[in-house]
Amino acid sequence: MCPPSANIALPEGAPVEEEIIQRAKRSYERLPTLEVILERFALAVGPALKHYVGAICEANIDTLDYLTTGDALESVPNPALISVVEELNWDGPFALALDPTLLISTLEITFGGRSTGRSSWTPRSFTAIEKKIGRDMTQLILEELAESFGKLCDVEFTISHIETNAQAMVLAPPNTGCVRLRMHVTMDDRDGYFYLVIPFNALAEIRNMLVQPFHGGSLGGDKSWRRSMTEVIEDTDVLVTALLHEAFVPMQEVLEWKKGQVLDLGIVKDQRVSLSCSGTEMYTAETGKRRNGHLALRITDQLIDEEEMTNVLPD
Repeated sequence: MCPPSANIALPEGAPVEEEIIQRAKRSYERLPTLEVILERFALAVGPALKHYVGAICEANIDTLDYLTTGDALESVPNPALISVVEELNWDGPFALALDPTLLISTLEITFGGRSTGRSSWTPRSFTAIEKKIGRDMTQLILEELAESFGKLCDVEFTISHIETNAQAMVLAPPNTGCVRLRMHVTMDDRDGYFYLVIPFNALAEIRNMLVQPFHGGSLGGDKSWRRSMTEVIEDTDVLVTALLHEAFVPMQEVLEWKKGQVLDLGIVKDQRVSLSCSGTEMYTAETGKRRNGHLALRITDQLIDEEEMTNVLPD
């Protein structure tokens, strides 16, 4: 990941004092925990987009900067498909912008254009289908972002409206500090970028948590393998054995059994049954009959505490 920075353009020949003043004005407090969240977010975006477009996808942080909201919006390509995003408990909106190159790459791969050369983008208005694909893709990215924030606090992002000209947008006062993330996404032999512009005022509610230094741990992470494991486990057949009854019979009596003889195993109504999986007793149950005459079991007790069971989605 590129180190956080803020590019400041000064006129050629400007005095050193002026440069120092300008840098001091734009010296923003870093948000270490937010940086970790965005790193884990980058790990999750690639697998999520892979499922969406059906191609090998990778996402990497190109730049992560602290600068003014005005400068951040100026850096977004024009035109771009920009979603203004809101969170109910935050103090303002933020923006997620798909550059046209990424949007066209997604369209070409999704609709079978891999065999053709990569199309060049000529600035124009976006079509209805481009906006629809772009909105779906943005929603997918926001879901991964919300999941990455989930270890810190519960969030639910909703798209308020779509813009195409970042320079004409008003997210916050232009001089308000913000975090700008530029993410590079590759899809087979195509690539593109998307941008996150999050003004500091939007993060005011959780800023005290974001400024804390991160010393390692289980915050966020690449959860794609957990999701895949859960899907596999949910579709796996498990053999559950029901032990209806155990009877101890003397060997002499067993030797006297004859063909056609009816054996009394001592099973009574509402007989307690033991249910086991892979040799481990898990439940006890009572027997009964269904209307079709088949034997049925009703679980009455759980023999293994929930704490002992493995959670496939650990914290």
